[in-house]
Amino acid sequence: MHIPKMQKAMVLEKRGGKVVYKDIPVQEPGPDEVLVNIKYSGVCHTDLHAVQGDWPVETKIPLVGGHEGAGVVVAKGSLVNDIEIGDYAGVKWINGSCLACEYCMQSHEPLCAKALLSGYTVDGSFQQYCIAKAAHIARIPKELDLADISPVLCAGITVYKGLKESGAKPGETVAIVGAGGGLGAMAQQYAKAMGLQTIAIDTGDDKKAACEKLGSKAFIDFAKSKDVVKDVQAATEDGEGPHAVLLVAVQEKPFQQAADYVRKRGTVVAIGLPANAFLKTPVFSTVLRMITIKGSYVGNRKDTAEAIDFYKRGLIKTPVKIVGLSELQDVFDLMHAGKITGRYVLDTSK
Repeated sequence: MHIPKMQKAMVLEKRGGKVVYKDIPVQEPGPDEVLVNIKYSGVCHTDLHAVQGDWPVETKIPLVGGHEGAGVVVAKGSLVNDIEIGDYAGVKWINGSCLACEYCMQSHEPLCAKALLSGYTVDGSFQQYCIAKAAHIARIPKELDLADISPVLCAGITVYKGLKESGAKPGETVAIVGAGGGLGAMAQQYAKAMGLQTIAIDTGDDKKAACEKLGSKAFIDFAKSKDVVKDVQAATEDGEGPHAVLLVAVQEKPFQQAADYVRKRGTVVAIGLPANAFLKTPVFSTVLRMITIKGSYVGNRKDTAEAIDFYKRGLIKTPVKIVGLSELQDVFDLMHAGKITGRYVLDTSK
């Protein structure tokens, strides 16, 4: 395959600034790496945090963001023997890890102290050619559509892992907070595929329509509700509240409410990462109601394979809006204004 010396990319040159569409060199893969010709890349709220620099983890500067890149392997290092040129591959949040520490050996590689983060500590998928560690790329079956699969590489894996962490069983109910966004839309579908019922929590008529179409049994508009806690509990058949809550919201307040409406022995799973936010809940009621509150941070390589398999079997549909790579700043502006429904995907050829 012909590999050019230069490529188009969206580059952040200053924290808090705007991304710039420009030419940058194409890198060569190291011995344990592959070079992926990115065809499509989803845009995640994490990418906006990287631009704003409001997380307590430093990004590299200049930075090429993105961690939902789907494309074709065009080059590989000398140590890579289980991937072929021409294979479909995905560049996800965990770009690489040491593979030797306690966490990596227990399949908790996202917790590795030496983990490389695509579009954050190393350049990511908002470019036409992207480097990734071969051990960590997502293997994508060739019959799948690269544009549609790209959001699964972060949003899908992340919410699927969160649902597994919740411990919810088929037939039980999960409340999804931030259900109208990219992660929320995927969470509703994975929950349904896993035999769970969902209550969608968000605001806006467009998001209500989208969540109802995805099969949630109730939609709670937090901006219109006079008592979110009572409304969520009333949406369950016995009035006890959902068995689990998935928090994919980007504001702090929902994180403070969830433990109030989850049922006894329920589990609250924090996934979204609003800047400078805190989880607070009364100790007395948390203990007496035996509530579990936990975090869920992306997924491992096995979770990735499982999440992709759900999509392959036709159980997950990604509501994508495709725009050109050069339009990334417009997507960020919509995201900052809270006007994103579904998932935007960048076509790197434009």
